[in-house]
Amino acid sequence: MKKGFKSGFVAIIGRPNVGKSTLMNQLIGQKIAITSSKAQTTRNRIQTVYTCDEGQIIFLDTPGINKAKNKLGEYMMNVAHETLEEVDVIMWLVEPSTFIGAGERHITDVLSKVKTPVVLVINKIDSVDEKMIFEAINAYKDLLPFSDIVPVSALKGRNKEELINTLIKRLPDGPMYYDEDTVTDQPERQIVAELIREQALRLLDKEIPHGIAVVIDSMKERPNGSIIDIDATIICERDSHKGIIIGKQGSMLKKIGTRARVEMENLLSVKVNLKLWVKIKKDWRDNDILIKNYGYKNN
Repeated sequence: MKKGFKSGFVAIIGRPNVGKSTLMNQLIGQKIAITSSKAQTTRNRIQTVYTCDEGQIIFLDTPGINKAKNKLGEYMMNVAHETLEEVDVIMWLVEPSTFIGAGERHITDVLSKVKTPVVLVINKIDSVDEKMIFEAINAYKDLLPFSDIVPVSALKGRNKEELINTLIKRLPDGPMYYDEDTVTDQPERQIVAELIREQALRLLDKEIPHGIAVVIDSMKERPNGSIIDIDATIICERDSHKGIIIGKQGSMLKKIGTRARVEMENLLSVKVNLKLWVKIKKDWRDNDILIKNYGYKNN
């Protein structure tokens, strides 16, 4: 182990839509976590890795902390809460506002019960003036005994280096857990499934995306390595949803597939032939077996 090398685990938490996945992608310099403006975008605990000369940070992007409405919601909250006990540092993302709502107060209550150091990260500083940033810091600083407060813009990458340095400073001396070129522990199939779900989240009506899961049925590289054939199924909960996902003469499904394919080709650096199907599994989000089958299982 290199002398003075720091390493450890950092949980990224915050209300849904505050920019957790965008920040994680920005910090590691590659898109791993999917992003959208809708709640419940992140369902699993996604592990990504940042390595530099001073240390290695393993980021855990947890589902947004809020009150659970079904078994899938309970699973997501369990993942988020368990993560907080296991990490070296918690990074809590908030928006640059002086309004501290019920969502933030719920998170404050959760954090007050854990002993892990908390770094407050005020995100989206590109969207407000400097005065508002200072007012937000003042509004939050007495809620908890924060180790540090760092304002950033996940979208623009502002203060990225300062945040990295702050986190490394808080980590214990430790080994390099992953090779320096590793950026995630997620299997490719899971990332590919998430890229399809991301486009569905972005393109579909508000209610439908919460009730979908994506299963990769097969993923095979052709013998000459020039193309990867991917067959995937979008699972939804109702007949009416299936019709909306497919769209008039298959137009919506085609749009989801086209956009997802572009993201996959960027990720895999190879041409992708993507085929999508849609199936109905009524109320799968309240079925323990189906939740596990669709890739949501406790780590």
